[in-house]
Amino acid sequence: MQKNEIQLGYKIDLSVIIISLSTDKYHTKDNLEVTLKSMAPAVRNVKHEVILVDNSTIDDGTLKMTKEYFSDVIYLKRKEVHGFGDNNNFGLKQASGKYVLFLNNDVEVIDKDMFKEMIDWMDNNKKVGVVSSALLNSDKKTLQRSGGYFPNLARVFAWMFFVDDLPFLNTFIKSYHPAINYFKNSHNQDWVTGAFYLVRKTVLDEVGAFDEDYDAYVEETDLSYRIKEQDWDIWYMPKWKIVHFGGQSYGNENSLIFELRNLKLFYKKHYPKWQLPILNIIIKLGCFLRIVIFGLINPKLSKIYAKAIKSV
Repeated sequence: MQKNEIQLGYKIDLSVIIISLSTDKYHTKDNLEVTLKSMAPAVRNVKHEVILVDNSTIDDGTLKMTKEYFSDVIYLKRKEVHGFGDNNNFGLKQASGKYVLFLNNDVEVIDKDMFKEMIDWMDNNKKVGVVSSALLNSDKKTLQRSGGYFPNLARVFAWMFFVDDLPFLNTFIKSYHPAINYFKNSHNQDWVTGAFYLVRKTVLDEVGAFDEDYDAYVEETDLSYRIKEQDWDIWYMPKWKIVHFGGQSYGNENSLIFELRNLKLFYKKHYPKWQLPILNIIIKLGCFLRIVIFGLINPKLSKIYAKAIKSV
C-alpha cells in the first residue's frame, strides 16, 4: 500500500469533489456557498484542488460564486441529469490527489485543521482505506447517524422494526442504521455516509469507483462493501466534525424511496438470490408498521411510507 503511493509520487494531497444539483424545486447554491466558505480556510494548509461537478438544470450563478472562494476550481458542467455516483465518478476522472474527498454540497466545515490532521492520520494508518468525520445537526451539537453495518437481513429487520431505537436491545442487536450512541466513539465500521467520504486514491484504483447503477443512496454502502472485501479498514472518527444540513437535493420522500429501492439492488449484486424475496417482505411489513404508528403521531411521515410501500 505505502510503496505504491510513494511510487505514484502525488503532487497534491487532496482532491475535493462536490456536486451542485440546483433544480426548479431544489436550490442548492446557498448551501453550496456555506460549504465553500467554510472549507476554504480548512484546506489552506494542504495541497489541494476543488472539483465542482455542476449538474444543475438551472443557471443560478454557481460558477461565479465558487470562484469567489476557489479561483482555480476545476469546473465541470453536465447538461443531462445524472445520478450521485455517476457525477462523482465524472469528477474523479479529473482528480490528481493522493486522497479524494467526496463532499456533499450541504455541509459546513467547523474544524479548521481537520483536513491536515485527517491526512496525517491516514498517512500513519496504512491499513485504513476510508475515514469519515462526525455529522452534526444544524445546532452544531447533536449527532446524526453516519453509516453503520452492512444490510444483512437481520440488520435491515432491526432497522425497519425500530429495534435500533430500543436501549435494552440495540446494545446486542446490530442494525443497518445503528442507534445514535454508536456514533459517539471512534471505531472501524462497515460503511460511512457519502456526505463526507475521504478515501485513498489507490483504493479507488484498486476496487473501482461508485457503481453507477445506483441513482442515489446506498452507492456508498456498495463502494464500502467492495473496499472491505479487499481487506481495507473504514474508520468513523468523531474527533473531527462537520455540520450536515441534509436532504437538500432529493428531499425526505425521495430519499426514503431511493434508499429502499437501492437496498434491493445491493442484494441483487452482493447477496444470495434467495434473500431478496425475504428482504421485500421485511421492507413492506416495516413500511406498513410505520404507516400505522406514524398515522397516530405524524400523519405526514405516514403518507411518505404509504407512497414508499407502493414504490418498492
